[in-house]
Amino acid sequence: MYWDGGGWAWMAFMPLLWIALIGLAVWAVIRLTHGSSGGTPGPGQGWEGRERQETPEEILDRRYASGEIDTDTYAEARERLAAHRPRPQ
Repeated sequence: MYWDGGGWAWMAFMPLLWIALIGLAVWAVIRLTHGSSGGTPGPGQGWEGRERQETPEEILDRRYASGEIDTDTYAEARERLAAHRPRPQ
């Protein structure tokens, strides 16, 4: 009349299943809100994992390093940037 086939096994398994599901949900929320940055920012990212905007000098340096502009153009652009850079007060 009564079936006693493994009821104790379900009682032991269910708390483990709930712990695993809650852990998976917490991991998914953390992964989605913080992105996949890990802990060290990637190229072009700040410490918060957000995209960091390059400064004009960094753009100029990158373009010079990649060969997009020559030395004379680089030097002239550096001088112009330095002349228009706001002075700290």
